[in-house]
Amino acid sequence: MAVSPARLIASFGGCGFAPRAPGTVGSFAAMVVGVPLLGQWTWMALAIIACTLIGYRATALVSNGEDHGWIVIDEVAGMWLAMFPLAPLPVSALRWVDVLWLLLAFALFRLFDITKPGPVGWFDRRHDALGIMGDDVVAGIMAAIILTGIRYLA
Repeated sequence: MAVSPARLIASFGGCGFAPRAPGTVGSFAAMVVGVPLLGQWTWMALAIIACTLIGYRATALVSNGEDHGWIVIDEVAGMWLAMFPLAPLPVSALRWVDVLWLLLAFALFRLFDITKPGPVGWFDRRHDALGIMGDDVVAGIMAAIILTGIRYLA
């Protein structure tokens, strides 16, 4: 299999080719790569927008309407959206409680991505790049809303 730039982007640098649970591997890698972005919410927002737009284009080029397991750029966009309520989190002062918030964002995102409630499922049933990217973007937004609520109550 040739590794084109679109395939490299869609697999998030190859994370999607993990032998087991590529979506979880891609989400975890997105969380790790996204931590430095938490220091500046403006950069995080720009990264989310760029990832979504570039990911959509790459996915459209390589998917043929099929959500291949190795396409994980959608998980990256969704995970970064789930993490967005944690910005601005100063990375230099990352504490264990911040790590717990990150793990909660990860868990909520994966929960919504796997169970596909409501609008996540609607996007998932589309067989095009919008559906591939859309279900994870919506799962990320839902996770961000829940995370924001929990942080507000905590």
